[in-house]
Amino acid sequence: MRTTHTLRAVLALGASISALVTATAALAAETEGENTIEAIVVTAQRREETANTIGMAIQAFSGDTLDQLHVNDVKDLSSVVPSFSVSQSYQGIPTYTLRGIGFNTINMSATSTVGTYVDEVAYAYPIMNTGPVYDLDRVEVLKGPQGTLYGRNTTAGLIDFVTGKPTEDFRAQGTVEVGNNRTVNVEGMVSGPIAERVQGRFAFRKENSWDGWQKSNTRNETLGRVNKLGLRGSLAFQPTDALSIDAALTYWQDKSDPLAAQAIAFNPATTGSPFNAPGVAAYVASHQPTDGDQADWEPYNQRAADVGTGLGLAGPLANDNSFVGAKLRVGYEFSDSLRMVSLTSYNKLERDALFDWSGAPFEILVQRGYGEIKSFAEELHFEGEAGQLSWLAGLYYGKDKILDADRTMLGDHALANQVTTLSIIGVPALGLPPLGLNPFNTAGYSALEMSQAFRTYSDIANFETETKSVFVNADWKVNDALKLTAAIRYTQDTQDYAGCSRDFNGNMLPNVNVFNRTFYFGVYGATPAPITKGACVTFSPPAKSFGIVTSNLDEENVSWRLAVNYQPTSSVLVYGSISRGAKAGSTPVNAANIASQNAPAKQELLTAYEVGLKAGLFERRVQANVAAFYYDYEDKQISTYFKDPIYTALARLQNIPTSEAYGVDGDVTWRATSNLTVIAAGTALHTEIKGYTGINAAGLAASYDGKPFLYSPKFQGSLTALYKRDLTENLGLQAALNLRHQSKSHADLEGDPRFAIPSYSLLNGSIGIHSLDDKWELSLWGRNLADKYYYPAISNNSNLIVRFPGQTRTFGASFTVKY
Repeated sequence: MRTTHTLRAVLALGASISALVTATAALAAETEGENTIEAIVVTAQRREETANTIGMAIQAFSGDTLDQLHVNDVKDLSSVVPSFSVSQSYQGIPTYTLRGIGFNTINMSATSTVGTYVDEVAYAYPIMNTGPVYDLDRVEVLKGPQGTLYGRNTTAGLIDFVTGKPTEDFRAQGTVEVGNNRTVNVEGMVSGPIAERVQGRFAFRKENSWDGWQKSNTRNETLGRVNKLGLRGSLAFQPTDALSIDAALTYWQDKSDPLAAQAIAFNPATTGSPFNAPGVAAYVASHQPTDGDQADWEPYNQRAADVGTGLGLAGPLANDNSFVGAKLRVGYEFSDSLRMVSLTSYNKLERDALFDWSGAPFEILVQRGYGEIKSFAEELHFEGEAGQLSWLAGLYYGKDKILDADRTMLGDHALANQVTTLSIIGVPALGLPPLGLNPFNTAGYSALEMSQAFRTYSDIANFETETKSVFVNADWKVNDALKLTAAIRYTQDTQDYAGCSRDFNGNMLPNVNVFNRTFYFGVYGATPAPITKGACVTFSPPAKSFGIVTSNLDEENVSWRLAVNYQPTSSVLVYGSISRGAKAGSTPVNAANIASQNAPAKQELLTAYEVGLKAGLFERRVQANVAAFYYDYEDKQISTYFKDPIYTALARLQNIPTSEAYGVDGDVTWRATSNLTVIAAGTALHTEIKGYTGINAAGLAASYDGKPFLYSPKFQGSLTALYKRDLTENLGLQAALNLRHQSKSHADLEGDPRFAIPSYSLLNGSIGIHSLDDKWELSLWGRNLADKYYYPAISNNSNLIVRFPGQTRTFGASFTVKY
């Protein structure tokens, strides 16, 4: 039945594209007119080609266009690539979704379904992309699985940021931006020859906003200050005509404020609970957010104070993250038809951040997240041509070492209060005696010690991952119109994990040694030894003891791609493809009461069927690209719950055996006049989970059959107008206007209306003047010009449901000089 459904979908997709070909051919022209759209050269297939001659869905934008639209962050790309979206977990980790395919996680150690690359070097962990974006030559967005040429973790597609390269002539550029929230940004670049056959380039960007844009509802405090620095140096060396060496070193630091949450409701387990902290219910009821700048967090004097053994967290709520990336690319041309490329990279990220996800002025969820990622990779490939055949074959090796850790404070959390309160008074009906009579209270904890317990603990996880793969890609040009592509990649992934939730400073000893051990005896018949200061508090029912959780993933997969490209004229391309990609298995870092919370999920597989059309029309004043796709999704990884006899429902990572997504994706670029270019893009999407029954946040069995994926609107679209004209002999005008819209979506699988994200539209724009000799430019810019209140993400901190709002209106002016 499933095969029949898939075949029907593929036939329908093929028919829809075929119907367009005849009409398109009549409109396509072989000649170019005065207002022809300039083709963008991309490296989507690891070699330079124009985007419109490649049989896959690609959106590419030049650095100048991105500057005009004020795109300085990865999340800003969604304004021109509507099928791409960015949301945020409650630990500040960005979650990328492309054509509905994403992985919702809170862990910095987790990889994404959307691969991100900088000059073909994988930035496998989304947190690596949280520095400034600057000095770009272009950005390429490739949609659909890209596993054959780029490897694992690209099931949704990939984004490649292509930076500016060293030039053989001297160039320099500097930009100063000022804006609201006391914003001052400075960016610069210098490039040119250093010696014979040696060129260099240096670029930087410094971002500062000294006034926070989020305001506390209860105090005269703000969050949202920005403090980022990015530096990049690159060298290009050509010792001989056949040998080229390119090296780059990148550094960034981020000391910005974290995003504050907005509490909107209680989660199912704490709604109406007598253990909610006094005042929380009244606050939530009276502070329903209506604007993005409304938020709240725990007052500093409460957060920093020690309560018994529950040590506070002092210092400002801020990130202190840094990243260093090094790349060495060596290319050698044996002949006109045979080349070798070696690409070596090393990335290191360090994190130390203090954030408050409470969404209210209480200590419901305050965390210090810290850790380190060390990532090494080496790729060696050969490429060449033999008659009508173009080929590429290579080897890849990658090794990562990760520490992903946090310290959490729950001083006002309902579940922590419930545990400590019931431990003191006892619940005989549940087999829990009062504290003074509990036989598991062998240490003689007092009521005061118990009341101060369960304020703080740590989650600590260590990972070692290794990837090995071999790949081949071949294009055979059958004739001038027809080209066939076949590609395959074999990958072996291993991941070793060791971690647990741990006591911190003895604060978890009373509740774990009394409350938890009492219930473990009643539920599992276990009498584990008491934990000691700093020990693991994660319990293993099979072992009937507390301790470190370990796991090993050893998986292999084969990614492949078959494609047919048919080009009836030089300006029309029709293509069809079938491809398979994989996302490696993943192990979560949870606040783990039970060892199975940190059990790994196995790899997921996605098989994509796609047909598309790319056509240059009306003397190539119009470029129309459309693709229809069907995704057959196996073992989708998702963060969900399992039923727990003590804490109702606990988080874990699971695989959904079967799901699907299908839709139509397209973009049209129209050179309306020599001065005006209009770009429209949109994605119509359907996502669906098939036949899956899981556990909801209330600990109850729930069917998710037919439910859509998280953060997957049925429609996403954008409209962009770029205008440029001469005003005088020396002066020109430039302007840009961008509108992005998405329909409603959900942040949970259950369809709870409190997790619904309404449809919204965002308006961005700029206008300015420039010298016609391209020596300077002055512009005014703004993002979210209508000051729309929207929230790309909603989360559950186990006590409150909270929103993470998008930024309110920003605006400013920028001045650029070039040499």
